[in-house]
Amino acid sequence: MVIEAIAVLLLAAGAFFIVAGVVGVLRLPDFYTRLHAVGKCETAGLALSLLGLAILSRDPEVTIKLILVMLFVGLANPTATHALARAARRSGLPMWETHDPQGKP
Repeated sequence: MVIEAIAVLLLAAGAFFIVAGVVGVLRLPDFYTRLHAVGKCETAGLALSLLGLAILSRDPEVTIKLILVMLFVGLANPTATHALARAARRSGLPMWETHDPQGKP
């Protein structure tokens, strides 16, 4: 019973992080901040969700596979996010700048 409660909490936390990433993509002003939000939240949300599923799994083989997927995503996702941001910067995609209503940068 306690193990299922921990797994449910991990799954709920993972869902929260994924929803927070979606909100970040919809609300943030430019590519770089959106990429940051989705990269962090997706990695954390997926890791928590997979950990919750690994706890619920009764098969050790499935648990090992879920943990390996979690580790792979934990390495690949930040690397891909960095590569996307670097490519956008090199291609000249400008960063968002806030402007004062009086015309000052």
